[in-house]
Amino acid sequence: QVQLVESGGGLVQPGGSLRLSCAASGSIFNVNTMGWYRQAPGRERELVAGFTTGGRTNYADSVKGRFTIYGDNGKIMVYLQMNGLKPEDTAVYYCHAERYGMDYWGTGTLVSVSS
Repeated sequence: QVQLVESGGGLVQPGGSLRLSCAASGSIFNVNTMGWYRQAPGRERELVAGFTTGGRTNYADSVKGRFTIYGDNGKIMVYLQMNGLKPEDTAVYYCHAERYGMDYWGTGTLVSVSS
C-alpha cells in the first residue's frame, strides 16, 4: 500500500503562485510513476504533470511553461510549483502513484484561482 497526502492548496488571484506538496509513505519502493492530476467541476480528471518510468517529466499542454513538478529521489515528496495561475486552473488537485499496476490517490487539495 502507498499512502499519499497532499497539501498547499488554497485561494489565489490570477497570476499568482502556489506550491503543492505530496508526501508519500508506506510501500514506496518500486513505485513506477508519480504525478499530479486535477479535476474541475463537471470535468474528467486529467493529468497535469508527472514523472515517467524513465524519470522524465511530462506536462499537460495547458500548463507547460507555468507549472513545474519536482521531487526527491526517494519518491517521498513530490511537489508541483504553479506559477501564472489562471481561473481555468481551478480544480481539486490529486497526487497519484502507480506501483505494480495499481493506482494510488491522495484525497486531493483544492486550488481556487479567482479575483
